[in-house]
Amino acid sequence: MDEEYYSYIKELFDKHARFYDITEIVLSGVRTKVANFANTRERARVLDVCTGTGRQAFAFAKKGYEVIGIDFSEGMLRIANKNNKYDNLKFKVSDATNIPFENNYFDVSCISFALHDMPLNIREKVLQEMVRVTILGGIIVVVDYSLPKNKINRWLIYHFAKSYESKYYPEFIKFDYRELLEKAGIEIREELSILLGAGKILKGIKAG
Repeated sequence: MDEEYYSYIKELFDKHARFYDITEIVLSGVRTKVANFANTRERARVLDVCTGTGRQAFAFAKKGYEVIGIDFSEGMLRIANKNNKYDNLKFKVSDATNIPFENNYFDVSCISFALHDMPLNIREKVLQEMVRVTILGGIIVVVDYSLPKNKINRWLIYHFAKSYESKYYPEFIKFDYRELLEKAGIEIREELSILLGAGKILKGIKAG
């Protein structure tokens, strides 16, 4: 399963890296909202997991945090590095299931619109690693798809996202990922609906 996942996702994202930033037309406001929602101390260490072309990392860096963005797609990171204008932001090729930093290193760990591109076993490993590298009481932010309460809007958004997202999306969207976060040791403190109910931001802390 893991080999199939890595091969599938690497090919998918390396292939679409050139066009990925088109989605930022919709998500640009969300990136700022996520950085504001984290609301951590000045000069905090922030890890942006599955950073892609770095747009969420840029939003954190703009606030003055010390930011590291990781992703295993070299195609994505080439674009991220090309667009990086911040001295307080670095990118690193890395597998999110084996984050190359010591325990309790970051004040904030964030993952935006990436869990839905993973099978369940990979999601669990990634969240466990995010918890491991975050300080006790540190902030963990998860941003991803959701579905509105309105039945018609739910149907429309589900089928629209399914038409262009990875093959793991249908299973993900039916799964309560609040439970997944809590199982990983994240105590959820706040939730914010975004994109007219098509997404949500969960903010928690690393529990003792």
